[in-house]
Amino acid sequence: MTVAQPPALDRVLPALRCPLCDGSLHRDGPRLRCVTGHSYDVARQGYVNLLSGRGVATGDSAAMVAARSAVLAAGLLDGVTAAVVAAASPADGLVLDLAGGTGHYLAAVLARDPASSGVCLDASGPALRRAARAHPRAAAIGADAWGRLPLADASVSRVLSVFGPRNAAELDRVLAAAGRTVVAAPTAAHLHEVVAPLGMLRVDPHKQQRQASTFARFASAAADHVRYELRLDHAQLAALVGMGPTGAHVSPDELAARVRALPDPTTVTVAVDVTTYTR
Repeated sequence: MTVAQPPALDRVLPALRCPLCDGSLHRDGPRLRCVTGHSYDVARQGYVNLLSGRGVATGDSAAMVAARSAVLAAGLLDGVTAAVVAAASPADGLVLDLAGGTGHYLAAVLARDPASSGVCLDASGPALRRAARAHPRAAAIGADAWGRLPLADASVSRVLSVFGPRNAAELDRVLAAAGRTVVAAPTAAHLHEVVAPLGMLRVDPHKQQRQASTFARFASAAADHVRYELRLDHAQLAALVGMGPTGAHVSPDELAARVRALPDPTTVTVAVDVTTYTR
C-alpha cells in the first residue's frame, strides 16, 4: 500500500537524523532512508517511528491519550496553552514539541506563527497518530525524550516541554544559538484538592530546584505562574487526572470509582509554572 508523504514531513526532513548512525534522511517512496541504508516506514496515519528502529511500544496508553484529548478539547488547560504560546512566540524556525503527546501545544504555536514548522516527538503510538493530524505544518516522529534526539545539531529555534521528560544536554545540542526552551511544569498546588482522595502521584517538593539545576547551562529569562480554578464534573475530573502519571498507575475503572466519591462538580486548582530558558 502506498503511503502519501505528509507535507509537514517534507518541511522538517532536513533537520531529521537517523537514530542508528546520525546520518541525514531522505525520502524513498513510503519510507525514509539514510545514506547507509537504514530505513523507516511512514505509518499509514502519517507518523514516522525513529525509536532506534524499534516499534513504538512505550509512552502513554490509548486511554491516557484519549483523556488528554478530551481535556484539551474542552479547553480546561487553555490558560496553560496561552502561556506556552506567548513564551514561544515569535517562532520563525523549527519548533520541537518534546514528549509532545497529541501535538496540541505545538499546533497552537504554529497557528500563532505562520512562518514556523514543527516536530512533535513522542514515544506513544496512540499519541503520534493524533499528533500527525494536529497541524498541517507539524510532523509526528516516534522518539525517546530521554535519549539522543533524531535531530541535527542547532536545528531547532524553539523547544516546548510541557508536562514531560527532557534531556537538557540534548536540548543544548539541538537548540540554535538564539534558541529558546519553554518548560511548563505543575507545582505542588496543582490539583491539590484531589491529590489525596484520588491517590494521585504528588509533585516532588524539590521539583523547581531540580529543574533549575537541569537547566543550569541556560539563562532563565522569564516565568509565568499560571493559576486558576476549574469546576469539573466527574467525567472531566477523571479525564484531567487520568491523562497524567496517575493514569499509568491507576486503572480507569478504579479512578472512576474514586471520582464518584467526590462532589459533582468538584473545584480544583490549576497551578503550572511556564518558564523560558535562553542561552
